[in-house]
This record gives sequence, C-alpha cells and structure tokens, in this order.
Amino acid sequence: MGKPNKNPMFFEKRIYQGSSGVVYPNPVVEKILDEKTDKDYTALFLENEYLKVMILPELGGRIQMAYDKIKERHFIYYNQVIKPALVGLTGPWISGGIEFNWPQHHRPSTFDPVDYKIEENPDGSKTVWVNEVEQMFHTKGMAGFTLHPDRAYIEIKAKLLNRSALPQTFLWWANPAVKVNDHYQSVFPPDVNAVFDHGKRDVSTFPIATGTYYKVDYSPGTDISMYKNIPVPTSYMAINSDYDFVGGYEHDTQGGLLHVANHHVSPGKKQWTWGHSDFGQAWDRNLTDEDGPYIELMTGMFTDNQPDFTWLMPNEEKSFTQYFMPYRELGVVKNATKDILLAMDKIGDKLVVKIYVTSVQKDITISLVHNGKAIYTEQLSIDPKELYVKELSLDSNTAEEELVLSISGANGKELIKYEPASNKKNEIPSPAKPALSPEDTENNEQLFLTAQHLEQYRHATYNPLDYYKEALKRDPKDIRCNNALGVWCLRRGKFADALDYFKKAVETITSRNPNPYDGEPYYNLGLAQKYLGNYKEAYDAFYKATWSSAWQDVGYFSVAQIDVIRQDFDLALDH
Repeated sequence: MGKPNKNPMFFEKRIYQGSSGVVYPNPVVEKILDEKTDKDYTALFLENEYLKVMILPELGGRIQMAYDKIKERHFIYYNQVIKPALVGLTGPWISGGIEFNWPQHHRPSTFDPVDYKIEENPDGSKTVWVNEVEQMFHTKGMAGFTLHPDRAYIEIKAKLLNRSALPQTFLWWANPAVKVNDHYQSVFPPDVNAVFDHGKRDVSTFPIATGTYYKVDYSPGTDISMYKNIPVPTSYMAINSDYDFVGGYEHDTQGGLLHVANHHVSPGKKQWTWGHSDFGQAWDRNLTDEDGPYIELMTGMFTDNQPDFTWLMPNEEKSFTQYFMPYRELGVVKNATKDILLAMDKIGDKLVVKIYVTSVQKDITISLVHNGKAIYTEQLSIDPKELYVKELSLDSNTAEEELVLSISGANGKELIKYEPASNKKNEIPSPAKPALSPEDTENNEQLFLTAQHLEQYRHATYNPLDYYKEALKRDPKDIRCNNALGVWCLRRGKFADALDYFKKAVETITSRNPNPYDGEPYYNLGLAQKYLGNYKEAYDAFYKATWSSAWQDVGYFSVAQIDVIRQDFDLALDH
C-alpha cells in the first residue's frame, strides 16, 4: 500500500456515498501496490462452545472471522488475505468480516489501528473493547464484543460520545459480509415490501421488483432477494419494519447469518452487491485471491438509509446493543429474537414449523392457532445443537395469514410470536425529491428545515448558508436561522460574526419573555463569548442556559470550565 499523502486533502465538493467526501484532517492514501507480502497482525480471539471470533484492532477493530463450530462453517465471509482497494473514504478498504462504520460510511479509519482492552466478566463471559477518538469531529466510539459461555451469538455493545461543545452528526452501520453464490438469498422481515436506494432517490417493490431499478428492467417480476438475479452494483435499504431482524441464507449449504436488534433503535436493513456480471466478478478479484464473491448485509442504528445522520448533542452519549448469530436449516426466517429463531412455511396441505435457539430453552410451549382456535400444542426443551422441525397437515385452502405461531416460556410468558395477518401493508412510497432553490422555497420554516437537513446529511453540493441567508432576508429576526448561522460561524472560527447572530437570536427570543422556552441561543452565545475571551459575559450566558433542562448539563459543565480557568476549583466541582 502506498504512503499517506503528506499534503492535506480538503475535498470540499467531493461526493462520497451520497454525502460529503471531506476527510480533513485525515490523511489520504491514493495508491495500492501490486506486490503481495506477508505481514503479522495482532489478533484477538473470543471462543466458547459454539463460536470462535477473531478481531483485528490494527484494522479498525473489525471482526475479521466468525466461525460456527456446530455447523463447521464461517458464517461471516472470511477473506483469508488483506487485499485493500481504494474504496474507503480515505482510500484503503478491505472486504470480509464485519466492519463498523461511523461517524460516516465507509469509516475514515477503517484501515487504521485502534485501542483495545480485554475484560473478564463475572458471568464467565469475556469482552474485547475497541476504542477510537475520530479526527474529523472528535467524537469517541467504543464497541464491546462479548461471547457468553452458553450463548451462540456475538453480543456487541456500542457507546458513542460527542466530546465537543457543539452538536455533531453521525451514522452507525455495521457491515457484515457473507459469501454468496446462485443459491444465496437475503432474508428481510416479512413486512418489508419496498426498498430504497441511497438518499431514497429511487424505490422498488420487494422482494419482487417489477420496474426499473439501478437501470435494470426487472419486469414483469424478478426476485431481487436472490443474489443471482442482480447483475449490476446495487444497494437497497428496507422500508421501516416492525421486526428486529435481518440476515441471509445459503440454500445449498443450509446455513445463514442473522442480525437482531431493537428495531426502534436499529431500523436500518440493507443489502449491497457488486452484481454477478463481469464487473462484479472483477471487483471480487480486486478484493480477494480465492474466497470468491460476497455481499454486504448492513445494519443501521438510529438510521434507515445512507446517508442518514443522527444528532449527538454536546457531551451526549448514545449506547445500543446488537447481536450477530449463525443459524442453520431454517430457510427464510419469519421472526427472531436473540434467543429464538422461527420459520413457518405452508406448502399445499402441509405446514412445516422450524425452530432454532441460541441457548438452551427449557420447558417451552409451542402453540399453533388457526382462526383463534388452538390446533397444535407441544411442550419441550431445545438445545442450540438441535433443530426443532414439525410437519403438520392442514386443509390446502388454509391461508398462512389465518395462523398464529407462538412460543412461551416455562412461566407462561410469551417469548416470540409470528402472526402474518398483523404484518403492516406499506404503501409503496415515492422517491425523495431534491430541494427547491432558496428563492423558490415557500417560507422560512422550509428554508430552515432544508438548511438543517443539508448540514445534518453533510450534503456535498447544496450550501445550507444560502437557505439560512434567504430566511434572514425575509425576516432578519428569525430565531432559529440566526442561531444556526451563528453555529455555522462558530464551527469556522468566525467568533465575532457568530456573536452578532446569537445576540439577535437572544434579543428576539426574550422580546416577550425573559425566560425563554429554549436555552440553546444562550448556550451558543456563551460559547462565542468564551472563544473571544469574554469570560464574564460567557459565564452569564452559560448560567442562563442552565435554566433550560435540555441545556442544563452542558451549561453547568461550561460554567465549571470557566471556574477552572479562574482557578476556583471548589466551585468548579460544585458546578
């Protein structure tokens, strides 16, 4: 691999993955060498009765290998060579394993070393923590990979912290790769009937595509959940689902991968493929020597699309948990938790029920109901090394929507249910529309929302400044646009300009009430005064911001920082 460019690359108008390609102050690598050499890496291993996992902290803390000891297969694509290509935001990127993309996709530091720590937990589990403070926005990201002694899944706990004084945006997409062939199928929840392109600029029905998507005519109907049916590089991201899982299944080897996380926090469910045509096969050769094609089954936290960023407020931490697990012989999963996966398929007058568990489930009760009447009940215990399969005879006219399959624990509490009749029927949405010009935008509300969207999504070509300024041309006292323009100036070191905007926002917001509903303009006013060295004025503004609950914590923290500057350490501790 070539050396990082010595000169800073600003790339202010560069477009990358539908968002801004700005990488400063990260160095950029622009050359990949052709010569293959051996290199030693530090590898961290987690292993229990069911799984073996390898983590590479020198390559962004990615999971490089995940092995299912029961099925004796790699349930994550295991690329046996480190063969970078210039795909990443800052250059080098490798396929395979599970990459963790934040605060942008693909992660700027995906090919860089990160800190790590190994913990032993009281329950006998072990955790590998990886940690990084990224250079672009100074946010801190931690991921803890845990294997429990008696669980056939990888548990990942992530913590994201905004260490800065201003709001920052981020996305988090875990990016597992899976090995594919003509028998591979992506497994999206049964209520997903539409998928989007990046930025929701195009939409297709799913799993049967009936129109043109990525310039491919799929009419009159093509199953795009099957890898073999997508000839060109293609992304699709699911419409919001009420289910907690997404994955994929190898019909020939009868093995699969599943991701499980709370869908209220993890709505993102995506497939990416290079396509199975000559172009895609060329990229397979670029990224591996002998491990063949793969696809990515990405999972997004606090986001359902790319680019789709979420706010982290000053000193705010967001945390979440996600699970990756292998499974076997179920086929297309119909519902799943981290503990139980179930499938139910009706073929003619036969109903086949299959259940797989990731830990021993004792004295559970399986119940099948048809139109409100129980037609089958069984109590049993299931082990991860086993698979429950039951074939039942039904009237051939019985529709799957008339059935409800549920599993309850020994205490009678329902653990999981599949009720196809309750699957929501989404209307097929329209693609997103581009923003109007500032002059053509209807009102100040839309001008502000458009500008904020452009900032939040790090738009590469539209300028939010144009919309904020148009709003102030129409109404110079607009509170939100004055505040937003002040923050824009703050981020660029234009503190005196920022001060004027914040003063105008505070003047307007207190014109009727000296105790405003929102304390943000006061907090930002304090920042501008502090950066200008006006500590008394900053102190007053920060203290006023603490009257607002939303800004109380960061307001007191800012007050305490000035106490430290004044060497009033006891008061700083109080604050």
